[in-house]
Amino acid sequence: MATAQMFFTIFFVVMLPAQGLLTPDFYDAVCPQALPTIRAVVEAAVSLQPRLGASLVRLHFHDCFVNGCDGSVLLDDSATFVGEKTAAPNNNSLRGFEVIDDIKAVLNAACFGNVVSCADILAVAARDSIVALGGSSYEVLLGRRDATTASMDDANADIPTPFFGLPDLLAKFQSHGLAVEDLVALSGAHTLGYARCALFRDRLYNETSTIDSDFASALQARCPRTGGDDELSPLDETSPAVFDAGYYRGLLQNKGLLHSDQQLFGGDGSGDTDALVQHYSENPGEFMADFGAAMIKMGSISPLTGSDGEIRENCRWANA
Repeated sequence: MATAQMFFTIFFVVMLPAQGLLTPDFYDAVCPQALPTIRAVVEAAVSLQPRLGASLVRLHFHDCFVNGCDGSVLLDDSATFVGEKTAAPNNNSLRGFEVIDDIKAVLNAACFGNVVSCADILAVAARDSIVALGGSSYEVLLGRRDATTASMDDANADIPTPFFGLPDLLAKFQSHGLAVEDLVALSGAHTLGYARCALFRDRLYNETSTIDSDFASALQARCPRTGGDDELSPLDETSPAVFDAGYYRGLLQNKGLLHSDQQLFGGDGSGDTDALVQHYSENPGEFMADFGAAMIKMGSISPLTGSDGEIRENCRWANA
């Protein structure tokens, strides 16, 4: 049995394309079951706990913004590095690691070996989460390989924070090759999920001129001036488990939960973002199309391909 497993592993590793750009059909020949397998695990997880959909999208975002889309966000700390999980934007915040573990284990069995990278799993799981929660599908480009190391310092430096103003948000996105249109479209992922009180308390008590008063009062009941840091509120109060344009409609009403959210409308820098927020609030189909295009663009940030990196057997640790 061990000999047969070794044969399959070697066979599929040899058959993988050695180099080239990301492509949508990367696994078609070596493991045609790969994408349906990921979708099935994601759909099962999200049906049990819809909030996991937002978590899986966020994992992909936080991965790509730190040294490219290389699966580094999934690595546990090791003897040689402190990874991204304990960085300020991620610590006690990122979720969904167990779902990725489940996907990887099922894929290794379905593909008769270690074929699908953890970085690609993140990209596909994000798309499948969007679709499971009512959003439009888009074509994921594949062929990423996995990093063998991670950096807490890089995560602290590269991931935008909820306290950023619009100029800082634009600068951070532009440093990754993303435009203002990508910033506004990708921010629409905040139509899903929740945020902790600690991340929006200052907005409730120090930004009274830029937040709807009734909205602020309702939030203050759950998020006091002191304590309750981990109390959750939805990023889109109307439909936090449905992928729609409700996020943008909330911004028009000054009901953005995070400071960085409300900066996209009536913020301190660009009429371009105001116009895009207005447009997406009125045209949800165009939002979904632009969101998919922006996700493809973000998913192409500095991937490892060819012989760079590795394909991890377990997404939490580099191969021995």
